[in-house]
Formats: sequence, structure tokens, C-alpha cells
Amino acid sequence: MKKIIGFALFFVSLGMLLMLLLPNTFVGVVIILVCLLVGYNLFCC
Repeated sequence: MKKIIGFALFFVSLGMLLMLLLPNTFVGVVIILVCLLVGYNLFCC
């Protein structure tokens, strides 16, 4: 369980860093939605 939580926290922080570097918030929101859909599909299947 610790590895899963660490894995999730690592990628959350990576996403926050990516959002700091993106100049446009719309692109960031689109990337977030795509990642949520892909993550949901991978988690459920």
C-alpha cells in the first residue's frame, strides 16, 4: 500500500510541476482530463 501511495504522490507532484511550466491553463485542463480518463480506464480494466 505504501508503494501505491508513493507512486500516486510522485505523479501528483509531477503534474503540479507541469502545470507551473505550462503557459496556458486550458492546455493543462485538457491534459488533466485526458489523464483522468486514461487512469480510470486502466484502473477499472
